[in-house]
Order: sequence, then C-alpha cells, then structure tokens
Amino acid sequence: MATLLYRLGRFAFRRRGLTVLLWLLVLFGAGFAASSAPAPPADTFSMPGTESQKAFDLLEEKFPAAGAEGASARVVVRAPKGERITETANKKSVADLVGDLGDNPGVTRVTDPFTTGAVSKDGTTAYAVATYKASGTELTDAQHDALDKSLRTGRSAGLTVEAGGDAVKVDTAMSGVGEKIGVLISALVLLLTFGSLIAAGMPLLTAVVGVGIGISAITALGSTLGLSATTSNLAMMLGLAVGIDYALFVVSRYRSEKLEGHDREEAAGRAVGTAGSAVVFAGLTVIVALAGLSVVNIPVLTKMGLAAAGTVAVAVLIATTLVPALLAFAPIRVLRRRDRAAFRSKPLSPRKQRKAAKQAAKQARRHPNLGARWAGYVLRHPVAVLLVGVVGLGALAVPAANLRLGLPGEGTMATDTTQRKAYDILSASFGDGFNGPLTVTVEAPKAAAVAKRVAQRFAAQDGVASVAPPTVNPAGDTALFNVIPASGPGKAATEDLVRSLRDSAGGLEKGTGSEILITGQTALIIDFSHTLDKALLPYLALVVGLAFLLLMVVFRSLLVPFKAALGFLLSVGAALGAVVAVFQQGHLAGLFGIDQPGPIVSTMPILMIGVVFGLAMDYEVFLVSRMREAYTHGATPAEAVVTGFRFGGRVVSAAAVIMISVFSGFIAEDNDLVKMMGFALASAVLFDAFVVRMAIVPALFALLGTKAWWLPKWLDRLLPNLDVEGAELRHAPAGPPRSSRSPKRERELIR
Repeated sequence: MATLLYRLGRFAFRRRGLTVLLWLLVLFGAGFAASSAPAPPADTFSMPGTESQKAFDLLEEKFPAAGAEGASARVVVRAPKGERITETANKKSVADLVGDLGDNPGVTRVTDPFTTGAVSKDGTTAYAVATYKASGTELTDAQHDALDKSLRTGRSAGLTVEAGGDAVKVDTAMSGVGEKIGVLISALVLLLTFGSLIAAGMPLLTAVVGVGIGISAITALGSTLGLSATTSNLAMMLGLAVGIDYALFVVSRYRSEKLEGHDREEAAGRAVGTAGSAVVFAGLTVIVALAGLSVVNIPVLTKMGLAAAGTVAVAVLIATTLVPALLAFAPIRVLRRRDRAAFRSKPLSPRKQRKAAKQAAKQARRHPNLGARWAGYVLRHPVAVLLVGVVGLGALAVPAANLRLGLPGEGTMATDTTQRKAYDILSASFGDGFNGPLTVTVEAPKAAAVAKRVAQRFAAQDGVASVAPPTVNPAGDTALFNVIPASGPGKAATEDLVRSLRDSAGGLEKGTGSEILITGQTALIIDFSHTLDKALLPYLALVVGLAFLLLMVVFRSLLVPFKAALGFLLSVGAALGAVVAVFQQGHLAGLFGIDQPGPIVSTMPILMIGVVFGLAMDYEVFLVSRMREAYTHGATPAEAVVTGFRFGGRVVSAAAVIMISVFSGFIAEDNDLVKMMGFALASAVLFDAFVVRMAIVPALFALLGTKAWWLPKWLDRLLPNLDVEGAELRHAPAGPPRSSRSPKRERELIR
C-alpha cells in the first residue's frame, strides 16, 4: 500500500495543475447537479419488521382516510382564570377561532370541540384539530404564517391559545454557527501547530472542498435515492472533522520529510506513502463502521451512515491527491519561517541526508519536545498512569448503566415553545397519557364484534385511562380504536402498558382468526428504541471485532489490537456516561443549553459507536505506526514509544483539538440529535485521544515491552503485509533527480 500511495503522491505533485483542475471540475459538477436536481423528499420514518409499522401499513390499506399523511394542528384553548370555556362569550370566541382556522390555506377540515366532546371535565379547556391536505414537511411558509395569525387572533380575545402537531413549524435547520466556530478554532490550532499561514490554510481548504463535494452529491442524489435534507447532518459534521485531520497528517509528514533533506517531490511521495497509508486505513475503518449501520435495518440510519461514509471517502481521496498537489504550489512556504533558511541552497546529497538525520536525532535526545518528555514520564510511571486512566474513564462510564433511550417529542421541547405549552395544558386538563394515545387495529372477518370485546378487555387493564369506541372500515374486516394511557409518553409505565396490551392481544387472537396490533406514535417510538437497544451490543461486537482484525493486519501483533479495542470500549463507555449525566440526568444542563433533560435520542449511541470507532483508529494508526516504524528499524520498545510521541504526539494532539472544536461547535445547534451528537463525539475524542492513546497506550507498551509486537509465525505468514508505516519506502528508489528546479528557483520560492 505504501509504495502505491508513494507513486500516487509523486504523480499528484508533478501534475499539480491537472490534479487541482480535476478536483475543481468535480466540485463544480457536483454543485451544478445539486442546484438542478429535484427537491429532496420529505423525511419519512419507518421501522420494517416491527408491530407498529405493520399496523401503520394495515391502516393505509384499510383506512385510507385515517392513514392519510396530511398534517394536523391540535389547537388548545383555555378560558381565562376563574372562567369556563363553555360560557357564552368564550364559546363564541372558540367558534370564531375554528372558523378562522378553516379559512386558512390548505386546511381540509377543522373539528368543533363542542360537537366532538373535546372539552375537559372541569370545563376550562377545549381543543380543535385542523387537518391539512399536505404533509407536515410539505407545508409552505404562508400556511405556517396563517396558522400563527389564527393563534394570535384567538389570544386577542383573552383566551390562552397554543398549538401542537406536525403542522406547527419547528425550526430544525442548522444555523451554521457551530460550524463557523469549529472552523475558526481549527484555524487557530493549525496556525499554532504549523507556524505557517499556508500550512494552516491547506487542511481547511481541502476539508471545505471535500464537504462541498459530499453534501452536493447527497443533494443531487436526494430524489433518486430517497435522501432527505436531514441525511446530510452527520456527513457535514464528520466530513469537516476528518477532512481537516487527514490533510493535517499528510502536511505534517511532508514537513518532516522535507526537513530530513528530501527533495520536494520525494518528500510529498513519502508523506502520502506513510501518513497517507494511515489516512487510507483510518478512513476505511470509518467507512466500514458507518456502512455497517445498515445491518440495524432502519432506513433512516442506513441512509445517514452511507451518506457520511461517502463524504469520508471523498476526504481520503482529497488527502492523498489534492493535498500533495497543493503542496507542489508552495513546497517551501508550508515550513516554519525559521526552517526555510535551510533550503536556500541546493538539496542535500544522500550522505548529507543521513548525517542530517543523525544530527536531528541527537538534537532531539538533548532537547526533547513536549511529546517526547510526556512519553518519558509515562515510561517511568506506567502503572500509576494506567490506573488513573482506567479508573477515571470507568468512573465516567458509571451513569451509562442508567441509559434510557427515546425520541424527542413535544414534551421535551423548550418550555417557551407553543408545542410544549399545548402539551402541558392537555396533560393537566385531560391526563398525562392524552398526549400519547395508542392506536389498536383489529383485523378479523367480523371486526366490529371482535374489536368491541378487545376494547372491553383493554379498558379493564391497569394503566389504561380510557378507551374510545371502535371504528370499522366499510368492508367490515378491520376496526380501530384509541387507548389513552394513564401515564405520559416516554414514561417507563407507558412502555410496560404497551408490552402488557400486546401480551393480552396475543391471548385474544387465539381461536378467533383475528390479528390485533398496537401502534401510534408512542408505540412506534417504543419499538424504535427497543430495536436499537437490541442492535447496540451486536453492532458494538461487530465494530470491535473489525478493529481487532484490521489492526492485527496493520501492526502484525495480537496485543496491540487487543489493547486498542479495549481502549475504544473505555472511550465509548465514558462518553456515553457523560451524555447520560448531562442530557438525561440534567447535570450541567444549563451550561450546554439543555431546556428539558430526558431520554437519550435512540439513534445517538449506535451512531456514536460507528463514528468514534473510526476516529479512535485514526489516532491509534498514526501514533503507533510511528512507533512500529522505529521498532522495525532497531529501536528498543521504550525508544520506539518516545520516537512515536516525538513525531506524532504534537500532530495527534492538534488533530484531536480540531476534532473536539468542530464537534463542540454543533452543541450550539437547536436540533436535539445534532446537539447530543456534537457533545458525545467531542467527549469521546477528548477521552480517546488524551487519555487512551496518549496515556494508557504508552503505559501498556512500557509494561509489555517486546511482547507488544509478538505474533505467531504461522499467523505472520498468513496475514497480508499492508506496510502502513512505509517500511518498503526505505528501499524504494528515489525516482527522478532530487531537484527539478535550480537553487535560484528554490530561493525564489522562499520569498
């Protein structure tokens, strides 16, 4: 692999104009395709194989009107304090509001609360339901504005008027503030790391190009592949972070190779052959982990994973082709100003290169950098560092034992939103379970009679507040009715009730030839969370097993991948514990802008595992490959650790800070999943990079010594040699003459 990438890097460096032109054509082509593509489809949610989804499909077939996808707004009206909504003046105001709602564009029907009996027992509250022809995601701004105007009209009459439902506008678009903050911090970190504006700007430029291509491609293929607008959220977040990091690795290695006296083209080839190999491997692990989300069999997760994987693939291609091409335009200016003086004369001969390398190594031993000093400290105190790291991460992981999965709803929105106010009023006036009704479908030859018996049985069940009369379709073979739980949606008691009702339904089906299914938004969320909960451990085992196999091939060792997998589990556990502590238990909730602590978004843990796995492999490969490179060239295990940190510690630290800053920026977004994912990924990178890879890994190497690199001979013969550390390049021919430019031209480049 290293030799192939070495040649690719040299080619891109020599043909810099052609390479840049091709990437610009790809960027503009993807942008044009995105601008001319049909609008992406509306967000759809399905759960193949679950009882809830099966019931939804049955309703669409047997009750076309009930299964229509038209949006609805449940408008809640409460009388002034001390009055009743049924008083003449208030009743007239409600009638005016209902009439106003019916005149709004796109509204097909509005229920009258006094006709349908939608009035609370204490007479203070009523609600009307406005149904639209279009779905919630298809409503226009004019329709949303008309609904808001109707609510204001009702309030002007002295009533408390709030609204919930999918017809009420929810601003889920990403503001972009988080991305800008992350990019700004990344720019500062890169500038401090490289000491050169050009070197700092190159990873940012290439990352933006990669994200632009990825997002444009997702938009262009949206209508064809069914990719909604929200599919690109994860791709944006991950593509920006890995795009910067991958370019950072290559640029950093190029500077290192150049300072060792290699010609510009040779340095670029070696940078892509070594750091580029690590980038390809790390990117491959991210892609496989994200693509592996398809095994969960949830379409929305599959689409998000594949879209993000495609963006990561673009980032890998850019790091191994566009980055060396851009280096060719500023081969000397990417160095620190104080290092440029060494290239005012002609390139060093091979003999002088070896001499310079020895002097550099001698100087490094006399004046070790921060990474080397830290490695030395860990080597002197491996047991203490190991215990502190493992115990600390273990303590952070404790709250994860209380993980409760769910999906955000109106009950978890900010208290100042109209949806949350409507939710609270309905809960207070009609009961906690009113906001989470369950829909029961009964399919039988004589559905009316069977549904009546089922409704009577369910009404006597503990935890049921009320049961509505069944409705039968014209064919008489299917009936449906609503069950109102005594507890609210998202509560453990409601989940227990759904499970109990399904058990009872199974007993009622025997001998009747009927099929009884329980669905509704609450049941669908319960099924969704249960499906992901069951898939979490198998997916984690798949990812950890994949990590072990890939690292065994890369480092030709059994213990290195084993400790890497354990470190990954520690990072994930600690990050998940931090998420539960903040977002579920409410610790420091105000600091992170969390209005309402509640269940963890069901998709977050499994997405986090897939992403963090790839990022952890980034740092593992880049840091440990340097150690193995030194070890294979005769260094002792301790010397190899110090060498790895001398050359890789600063870069890995900078890459981790960039990742953390990019992910932390997304905490400022209002979207619950994006905010939570940003916090989770930032925490996981913090723990994995600075505790696992920078502390636990060198401590284990110090304790294991040469055993860390042990591999049975029979297994060594079976495994392919990927040469991620670029050992073959030591024996590769240097290629064309070392300098294709005169010393005078070299001096001009410096200026």
